[in-house]
Amino acid sequence: MARTVRRTSALGAVVVAAALALAGCSTPPWLEPGASSSAAPDPVTSPSATATEAPQPTPNDLSTGATARSLTAGPLSVSLNYWSSLAMDKWTPGVLKPVSLSLISSITPNDGQKVYLQRATMTATPGSPTETYDPLTAQVDAATTSPGYLVLDPYSYSQTFTVGPTPEGATFVTLEFSYEFLVQTTPTSTDYAKQTATDTLTVAVTP
Repeated sequence: MARTVRRTSALGAVVVAAALALAGCSTPPWLEPGASSSAAPDPVTSPSATATEAPQPTPNDLSTGATARSLTAGPLSVSLNYWSSLAMDKWTPGVLKPVSLSLISSITPNDGQKVYLQRATMTATPGSPTETYDPLTAQVDAATTSPGYLVLDPYSYSQTFTVGPTPEGATFVTLEFSYEFLVQTTPTSTDYAKQTATDTLTVAVTP
């Protein structure tokens, strides 16, 4: 009976030693005696990368120097082209900034009646991402002939407006265009129907 007890004690000592050895191998390094607390990762307080937003470019409908638009006003389809003879990097606050346009119209159904442009207006409003400034004085081209300028295809209308000096803080200017047309009711009539088309461009101003 005494021999059996000794063998059991020896076997238990081996099992305990093995368990301690295995426990030592699985112990994380930050729990070892003498390890500093900074060795342990802290998912709560670990710094995270912060994303920074890139500045958005200023919208510019004339970024390529020109743009084309199509408008509809009642039975009229109006094709427009806008451009500037001044390079975009020269659109600075203090200079006069020209904007040219040409338009031509078609009518559906086309029964032979004519289409006239009675008035074209451009209003420029400077702005920035944080502020809208007072509009500049509107520029108007009113027809000097009655009932207006013939603008039915193949006859077109061209004009150049000028954006005056803008505030130093403005980074763009919004151009609002209004076109007032008179449409002959019949090919031989002296009665006309009025149609109005509007358009808007945004052009960047170089600080």
